[in-house]
Amino acid sequence: MKKIVGVLLTALLLNASDITVSNSLTLNEAIEILKSENLEIKTASLDVDSAKAEVQTASGNHWGKLDFVQDYANSNDAGNVFGFKLTSREANFNDFGFDEFLAQMGGLPGNSATLLATQPKNLNYPDARNFFQSKLKYEVPLFTGFQISSYVDIMESMTKMKKLEKKQVINEKIYQVRKSFYDMALLRNSTKNLNTILTNIDTLENMTKQMIEVGYAKKVDLLEVQAKKGNVQRLILQMESNQKLLYHYISFLLNQKVENISTDSANVSMPVFTNEDVLSNNLDIQRASTGLEVRKSMVDVSKSSYYPMVGAFAEAATADDTFLGKADDHKSYTVGARLTWNIFNGGIDSANVEKSRIQHIKTKTQVELAKKGIALKVAKIRTEIKTYDAEIASLEKELALADEIYANYEGRYREKLSSMSDVIIKQSEQIQKILELQMTQNKRNERIFALEKLANGENK
Repeated sequence: MKKIVGVLLTALLLNASDITVSNSLTLNEAIEILKSENLEIKTASLDVDSAKAEVQTASGNHWGKLDFVQDYANSNDAGNVFGFKLTSREANFNDFGFDEFLAQMGGLPGNSATLLATQPKNLNYPDARNFFQSKLKYEVPLFTGFQISSYVDIMESMTKMKKLEKKQVINEKIYQVRKSFYDMALLRNSTKNLNTILTNIDTLENMTKQMIEVGYAKKVDLLEVQAKKGNVQRLILQMESNQKLLYHYISFLLNQKVENISTDSANVSMPVFTNEDVLSNNLDIQRASTGLEVRKSMVDVSKSSYYPMVGAFAEAATADDTFLGKADDHKSYTVGARLTWNIFNGGIDSANVEKSRIQHIKTKTQVELAKKGIALKVAKIRTEIKTYDAEIASLEKELALADEIYANYEGRYREKLSSMSDVIIKQSEQIQKILELQMTQNKRNERIFALEKLANGENK
């Protein structure tokens, strides 16, 4: 119960939802509500969606990209202006100063040296010109050394990992709901037993008062009875408070207010799955195996450095001194391809491949270690459950004996063969057995839930 208090405070602060479940809620109904309304499960679902989008992002690299580029410039720089005209297919001989050249030829016939030294003003000092260029450019990778496909594999493995993490969250939350229901059953059962004891104490109190009136008992006997009655009332109050805390916690898990739940047996049935079933269904092992797939893909990514990178592109453009002016006359296209192949980089590629290979081997070892660790946990839990089963069987017998002894001493007190102190002692032993039985049953249930968690919640 102490482990729950911290989460309960968070639940009270968050105030769950305003929706109230007023009818008696069964465990199966609670689990269905949990799957659809629990906030942590919703967050895990969003993580899965995000991972799926990452797969699409990685896969989209196969198809390249198509860009529309719109450039605008204004310049009177000689090189820019001539380049603008040339790009828009509007360059002419006069841009090279042919008008000045012809004028010089007419004025200075035969003087070739002077003609060659003429500086064309139109070329060197052009008027400022606007430049609008509209371009569609498509680039596509043809071969990347399997790099893109390896990244897609990695993202798919990460999506699988997120799905497993979501299952783990669901598994954990179902575990918490189930444990809360069985804790409630134990509290109700123990409260019922204590109320029975409280009824017996009321009977003993009335009997003691009658015996005091006829001189067969003393006032101190009545005080002992009333002190024990107060102790039992305090225990009942604690258990009722714990039930209220459990309702707050269940409301937090289901993200809506729960005021009443239906509980059956306080004892959880022993699961029937084998150790092999646990190992095949365990989420930690599945996650470790998925991590191994990621590492294998990382080795492939590292090896891609050994291959050439081949890409192609195609672009269509039009340019003018106005936006889309004479677009059809000024259109142009360019197509091409490029191969890049690294020949030497100081052994970095081989070092990266070796590093990825070592990480793959390390992860493979960790998977085997996880399997052995889970197998050890299963063996430990099964042993603990058997021990608790034996303790519960013994405590049930001891409680039955304590009930009989108390009834016997109560009768002996009526006949003045035992003191009130003896009766109170036997009653204290009776209460102690009830509390010990509850604690042991709770520990056994917790261990069974832990075993089911290792098997991914099978046999819920």
